[in-house]
Amino acid sequence: MKCNDFFAGPLRGALACVAAVALMTGCRGGREAAEEQAGEPEPVPTMYGIEYENYTVVDGEVAPGETMGKILNGFGVSAAMIDRIDKASLDIFPLRNVRAGNRYTAFLENEPGDTLGASRRLCHLVYEKNLTDYITFTLHGDSVVIASGQKDVRVERFKKSAVINSSLWGAIMEEELPYALAAELEDIFGSTVDFFGIQKGDNFTVIYEQKYVDTLSVGIGRIWGAVFEHGGKQYTAIPFRQNGKVQFFEPDGASLRKQLLKAPLKYTRISSRFTRARLHPIYKVYRPHTGVDYAAPSGTPVHSVADGVVISKGWAGGGGNTVKIKHANNLTSGYMHLRGYAKGLAVGSRVSQGQLIGYVGSTGSSTGPHLDFRLWKGGTPIDPLKAVSPPAEPVSAQNKAAFERVAEWVKAELAGESDPRRVTQIDSAVWGVVLTPAAVTADSTAAERTK
Repeated sequence: MKCNDFFAGPLRGALACVAAVALMTGCRGGREAAEEQAGEPEPVPTMYGIEYENYTVVDGEVAPGETMGKILNGFGVSAAMIDRIDKASLDIFPLRNVRAGNRYTAFLENEPGDTLGASRRLCHLVYEKNLTDYITFTLHGDSVVIASGQKDVRVERFKKSAVINSSLWGAIMEEELPYALAAELEDIFGSTVDFFGIQKGDNFTVIYEQKYVDTLSVGIGRIWGAVFEHGGKQYTAIPFRQNGKVQFFEPDGASLRKQLLKAPLKYTRISSRFTRARLHPIYKVYRPHTGVDYAAPSGTPVHSVADGVVISKGWAGGGGNTVKIKHANNLTSGYMHLRGYAKGLAVGSRVSQGQLIGYVGSTGSSTGPHLDFRLWKGGTPIDPLKAVSPPAEPVSAQNKAAFERVAEWVKAELAGESDPRRVTQIDSAVWGVVLTPAAVTADSTAAERTK
């Protein structure tokens, strides 16, 4: 049986959904009638939802400069059909978005006695957008059905601790924890912990989800709680959804998010601090340096330290490409020596805390890539490293009882108490459920095993 023997003419409207299912199973050799009468059939193995037994399956990787059109043509698809696929896929996955290095799988019709060659037609082509998401192109005759799909993702819950000997990233690597945890912890504690002043012996404990496709790790999921000890002081992060957004709060309900981030970029070191008399590296004279220099690779993302409005963007002489943002409480922040600006950023643009505004560069009077970050209060320069930053909105009075229950359970899990309760919902209306190792989370469609 051949792929194009099942339907004639294009698929339209609601019939496309039915046809997609039919195409997934119909474009293959039929099963024996005896199997259908033998009672409960054996489970049929599938790949991307396709019963692949009766296909010839060909795996490949997009080569540099290779297009989807070239890949399809290599499997005998005509130029006219490729054009039809290109137009039909615009709203689901434009073919121009194909990226070198991504995987694809072709399913070719497989009839008894047939040999692989030009006569063997392509029935399905699956392109992997990333480790979990894929696009299926199903062809028959002059018609094509395009659908997006996702691999089955298994979620496990872990609690891990680490002591820092050099840096947060170093501790993450030493303990073989997911690298993404470093970024998550910096985001959570970025307003309260000075990650440029990390000391040996600082430590953390974090509860997080790890995602898997089969046995392959495909990233981390939600952070269910964390505690970070810095300089002998503990900071605890409790997740809670308020005003439709998941935020992290201290156990007393105060927000961990402050008006100002501790720093506007990550993974850097401080190369020069706020001073009234610094020997200028270029001009070789002593002059005030009313900012903080963060040495970082060219292209490192730079983020706004607070909500605000862009009041200037452009060339600033020795400061090179510069952005200035006006914030509440009569504060203004400045970002100098940028290589470039975030797309769409303009004078008058409203930005939120943590929003991308530009990239580290070495423009203007600069000896190498770095960000010169400045802060003004009422027009007077202040030391960004000593700026006092009030917290954002705390847990509201109407959510207080729900939050306190969540905080109680999160703290118990972080402390390693034997209480079997685990928070799996962080809405103000639902506190959590009692989990057993085989329980299914109330906050996720994937199974979760507590550890």
